[in-house]
Amino acid sequence: MDQTTDVNRFSQGQGLDDNLGLSLWVALFAFFALFLLPAEKVQAADSGYTVTETVETFTYEIVEPEHQTGWTSAPAEASYGPFRVISADTVEMSGTVDSYSPALFQKMLQHYPGIKRIEMIDCDGSIDEEANLNLARQIRRAGISTHVPSRGSVRSGAVELFLAGVRHTADKGAEFVVHSWMDEDGREANDYPPNDPVHDEYLNYYREMGVPADKARAFYALTNSVPFAGQLKLSRTDLARFQLVH
Repeated sequence: MDQTTDVNRFSQGQGLDDNLGLSLWVALFAFFALFLLPAEKVQAADSGYTVTETVETFTYEIVEPEHQTGWTSAPAEASYGPFRVISADTVEMSGTVDSYSPALFQKMLQHYPGIKRIEMIDCDGSIDEEANLNLARQIRRAGISTHVPSRGSVRSGAVELFLAGVRHTADKGAEFVVHSWMDEDGREANDYPPNDPVHDEYLNYYREMGVPADKARAFYALTNSVPFAGQLKLSRTDLARFQLVH
């Protein structure tokens, strides 16, 4: 064996030793990673330190608004039978008064106590005269004024409602139509004797609304001069003569 051969063998043996050492270190590192590191984590978890997560809780209280009277308590343009609210102090009136109208009027005033004016647009009277006069007195007690705009129309029993206003006014062009009343038996005013107490209900009402007694009687006679099925349109002169506007 020459010297060259021995050197090669030594080099090969040294290379094997180096590879073996490297493999050993890799194995030790893997062992360390698999076993020692988790153990340290467990120790850290058991070292007495506690991680606490804080959750903040908010409590809300739902409170119902207190009931308020006035314009904000009901929707704008609410309707109550023949009445329609158009602002905090004004309503429009159109249609026919029936037995439910007085109660609806009171409900409207509860929701809108600031109402002070009724614009009478197209009012054709009533199908319940007792309810009509009841409603008229409610209007007067509430201190509400009535007004008929130009091209507005009040007819039959609606004229009594117009007179109920603490102030009752009308624009030029407003229409007023009257005729005789008729009861549930189909009898009209002239079917009763002039001194019958049935007439007093209307005469007393006119006087209650401020029409002088003589004017009230003359106006009542004029309305009853036309049958229930007919119509008599009042002129501006008639309105002034009987003191129906002011």
